[in-house]
Amino acid sequence: MRKLILLVLLLTFALTGRSQLEVGIFGGGSYYMGDLNPNIPFLQTSAAYGLLARYNISSRWAAKLNLYQGSLNGDDDRSGFLPERNLSFKNDITELGLNFEFHFLPYFNGSMKSYVTPYIFSGVALLYHNPQLDNKDLKDYGTEGQNNTSELTKLSGEDVTRDNYSNFVLSIPFGIGVKYSFSQRIAASLEWGMRKTFFDYLDDVSTTYYLEANLDPADSEYENQEYSDPNRNHDPWMQRGNSSTTDWYSFAGITLTYYIDLRNKNRCSDFEDN
Repeated sequence: MRKLILLVLLLTFALTGRSQLEVGIFGGGSYYMGDLNPNIPFLQTSAAYGLLARYNISSRWAAKLNLYQGSLNGDDDRSGFLPERNLSFKNDITELGLNFEFHFLPYFNGSMKSYVTPYIFSGVALLYHNPQLDNKDLKDYGTEGQNNTSELTKLSGEDVTRDNYSNFVLSIPFGIGVKYSFSQRIAASLEWGMRKTFFDYLDDVSTTYYLEANLDPADSEYENQEYSDPNRNHDPWMQRGNSSTTDWYSFAGITLTYYIDLRNKNRCSDFEDN
């Protein structure tokens, strides 16, 4: 995480050597869609915040570097999708993203004419995530038999291996927004963006169960069962999640930015006549 923050700071300092730079803050919410919430946007939205730097390439294009933090939450009881499964999670996330924005209208900071525009954006992001329950890392419990080759092999009679997942994930952000320049220096935007991942464990749920429902409390795997099948009403190889679909997450909120025009430091008017 320290390396991600350092990278953002270095890139920000590099951009300050050019004109047309905005730096600012983000505040809003984050939410998730996946095996525990397949179709309800904004369900269990949590607070999100972050930093950003935007380089205005032209009146139509801008590039934005962001470091956002938020939380993803899922609960079978809240979504009503599979309440008998009784799974839930919380995943605190950090995203480092680079996006390109296209303005539908010409846009200039400080302009008296071109001071507002809707826009779309897309890019690439690196996500750090760590699904938890009761402040315990679910990854460590191998809830679907990850890194538990002996148990999987015993149940299937064949050599079966499920590798554990990574805490770092690539995603493809895309979304819409509208930005407004209040003055020569201050601008704001309202935006909503989805993130497409190629990953199915933001919620620690993807494939099948691997433990007996009536596992003996003395068994070494009993604690794993608490997190894999809390209701103890499933048998090995019964479906736990849908591995044919991947998880999504979203950030939505408001940005407030300060415009740094390094080309002309002597401007004093509130608005340019553009």
